[in-house]
Amino acid sequence: MARLKVLYGFHAVTARIRHDASTVEDVYYDATRKDRRMTEFLHSAKEAGVRLIAADETRLWGLAHTERHQGVVARAGDMPLAQNLAELLDGINGSPLILVLDGVTDPHNLGACLRVADAAGAHAVIAPRDRAVGLNATAAKVASGAADTVPYITVTNLARALRELKDAGVWVVGTAGEATKSLYDTELDGPVALVMGAEGEGMRRLTRDTCDVVMQIPMAGTVESLNVSVASGVCLFEAVRQRAVKK
Repeated sequence: MARLKVLYGFHAVTARIRHDASTVEDVYYDATRKDRRMTEFLHSAKEAGVRLIAADETRLWGLAHTERHQGVVARAGDMPLAQNLAELLDGINGSPLILVLDGVTDPHNLGACLRVADAAGAHAVIAPRDRAVGLNATAAKVASGAADTVPYITVTNLARALRELKDAGVWVVGTAGEATKSLYDTELDGPVALVMGAEGEGMRRLTRDTCDVVMQIPMAGTVESLNVSVASGVCLFEAVRQRAVKK
């Protein structure tokens, strides 16, 4: 297998095995763990034909570079997901639902965004190549398998990518706390790309100017903003709700 990446933690590794065990090169596990969770994991991995290798803490840390591996570290190849915007648009059946992240640099936030995108049935997460976090092992673990099911596409020029989406008939909707239009008054039941800015800074000016419309999530409490993954979930599932009503 030409290119291998590291996955760690029960959720991330189990999700990859279930989704496509053939891409898993091997799984290193803590042989000193005899608890039920590890026993069940090893049984399912063996059933899937995955190569299992007993390893000590030093080896596990050397692979994962974190102590949060839970005693399970896998080396796996890439999933056959869309690698660029053209492949993504060509492969979508039905009405596109896309999450765009502008300036998200925390891998925990990226992982959570991928997880909520998967839950909502989004077709992809798009982000700029610069000023954004890469899809590393931490993001994959937080995503709990969603990194293997939702394409994470990085683009050189985000504004240009948004214009390409618009040319393909996708409605580009930005989010900003100071916007006058409410999420619940915005039509999201068609082809749509939801653009979320970085927490605190929000969308960059050029990104905002490229959007067809900018909306805000109504806030009834004292906090001024939501975590980007929470805001993504609120907006994505409002789009899902509107689509269900339209049907």
